[in-house]
Amino acid sequence: MQDRNRNEEISDMRRRTHPIQDKAEVAIDFPEKFYMGTFSRGSTFEARGEDDGLFVRLIGTGDIKRTVEFHLHHHLMADILNEWAKSLKSQEPMSAQHRKTLLQALKAVEKALD
Repeated sequence: MQDRNRNEEISDMRRRTHPIQDKAEVAIDFPEKFYMGTFSRGSTFEARGEDDGLFVRLIGTGDIKRTVEFHLHHHLMADILNEWAKSLKSQEPMSAQHRKTLLQALKAVEKALD
């Protein structure tokens, strides 16, 4: 019975995850420990809205399995996006492909919020 429940849980997680097309780098700096990891092609992610924000899970595959999860509340997510927008003004323009992909995603978010 436990094997069946575990298999169903794994199958459910695979339906919610998507392949990472680019790359994410994560660093966590505690007073006496430092963790750093890269999640790139071959890794997967899950992102979903929750009552009070955005849940993100990055799942690394390969020799060393690793998972990072975080939750951003709505106001923090808005603050991050606003600060990112301000910083984009002072940088070189991003590639046309990155710009197109980001604009499509932002339009999807705007449509979902309306």
